[in-house]
Amino acid sequence: MDRIEGSSLLGRLVVSNKGRKLGEVADLIFDAKSGEILHIVLKNPTDYVNKIGLEKTKDGQFLVPFSAVLSIGDFIIIAEEELV
Repeated sequence: MDRIEGSSLLGRLVVSNKGRKLGEVADLIFDAKSGEILHIVLKNPTDYVNKIGLEKTKDGQFLVPFSAVLSIGDFIIIAEEELV
């Protein structure tokens, strides 16, 4: 993946490779030492997200592992099989 600014991801739609909408990027969680992005924090999660049992923040926001990201463009595509 090319280098991108994390702030440019905020608000982008997150969808699975099966076409299911998951929500929008609210924030990113990263490793402070390496700078590696670990998770996408979702806002406006869809009903589907409630069903698949994603990890949550202590505030109850859903986390998508960044390792599941397949591509980043106008929206972010996630490998659904990495989530369930």
